[in-house]
Amino acid sequence: MELSFLQSFQGLIKPLLASNLENTAIASEINIEILTVNNLWMMLCIALVFIMHLGFACVEAGFTQSKNTVNILFKNTLTPAIGLVSYTIIGFNLMYPEFANGPGWFDFNGFFLDDFAGLNYNQNYTYWTDFLFQAMFAATAATIVSGAVAERIKISAYFIFTIVFVGFVYPAIGSWQWGGGALAAMGFYDFAGSTMVHSVGGWGALAGIIVLGPRIGKYVNGKVIDKEGSSVPLATIGVFLLWFGWFGFNGGSVLSAEPRATSLVIMNTSLAAAAGALGGFVMGYFTFKRLDLGMVLNGTLAGLVGITAGADLMTPGLSLLIGFIAGNLVVLSAIGLDKLKLDDAVGAVSVHLTCGIFGTLAVGFFGEKAGWDQFLNQLIGVAVCGAAAFGSALILFLLLKKTIGLRVSRKHEEQGLDSHEHGIRGYTITYE
Repeated sequence: MELSFLQSFQGLIKPLLASNLENTAIASEINIEILTVNNLWMMLCIALVFIMHLGFACVEAGFTQSKNTVNILFKNTLTPAIGLVSYTIIGFNLMYPEFANGPGWFDFNGFFLDDFAGLNYNQNYTYWTDFLFQAMFAATAATIVSGAVAERIKISAYFIFTIVFVGFVYPAIGSWQWGGGALAAMGFYDFAGSTMVHSVGGWGALAGIIVLGPRIGKYVNGKVIDKEGSSVPLATIGVFLLWFGWFGFNGGSVLSAEPRATSLVIMNTSLAAAAGALGGFVMGYFTFKRLDLGMVLNGTLAGLVGITAGADLMTPGLSLLIGFIAGNLVVLSAIGLDKLKLDDAVGAVSVHLTCGIFGTLAVGFFGEKAGWDQFLNQLIGVAVCGAAAFGSALILFLLLKKTIGLRVSRKHEEQGLDSHEHGIRGYTITYE
């Protein structure tokens, strides 16, 4: 009478699976136990990546001014919603088109999802699980842009940009690597998205802050004026949520629950994050002569971004090294952007673009694939993806600027977007 949960679940799912696959030759070949375990792991990773959107929302709201909190949260709530819808309609089949004439640069499988794919997909997980995992990645790329352009972009312009970027730009670039396109055939390697997700989003963010210009009062007489964030605790919570979600972001990219591979990836991910925090602390103290929490937080994220391209290839020691270098780089990058008067409200360009490029190139320097040929492949991939992402985003932002307008009025920016665009405040504590 002691029937295991897995046996019970197998008895329930086997008839359903057989009915979905009754007309296929693989119906009798699928190992139900392996499918179940892998699919459950991938669904858990979907949930972990999904919670990263809450992390992004907390980081962005915490690092920006209180008068814009509702605007930040409004964008970060609708970004994954827009991302899921646009990725459903066109993005998924653009990113995974099964190139008809061999690895190439563009192909398309048609609009919407395959209603008949169901469980008839592969032996690791279902078609629907695959779609949801990839869709969470797609929405993340747009969220990166949101933080950089915060506090002065028109919300209508941001949403139009998000629809196009997630629906067309991100999946087209992603198809070159993860969809079996030209970069994959060349030998370019990006395990979980240092370039495919983070640098692509970072290039979009860079284009946005160039076209938008800095916030009013950010650079005065050659000095950088700090814009105090609304909540340091909220930003800290956001970073820990992102670190937590990254276990699914990288761990799920194994695309199975294979024990050795998943444990190695998750260990390397966490070690790089820890070393990144230390790198941000050291360089922040050396540069600013203070214990800078903001640099520690962004250093943590920098380490996570840096390890993402090669999390499956590195030893623990190399993960620590990559994370520590990334933590130092994010501080230097932030200083460099301010010298160029490129105003990034949350440090998104420094975290995702600078460290995404470094992490991708690190695959050519460190780990199982290290070598000159691999480094050249990585460099070419970074350049091609960067040109496509930055060029597309720049054109989009310029078109929006010339048509509906990109930036809010001076009055709205100075008084805050919450009261003018949303009619409520993010913080409403009052005392009688």
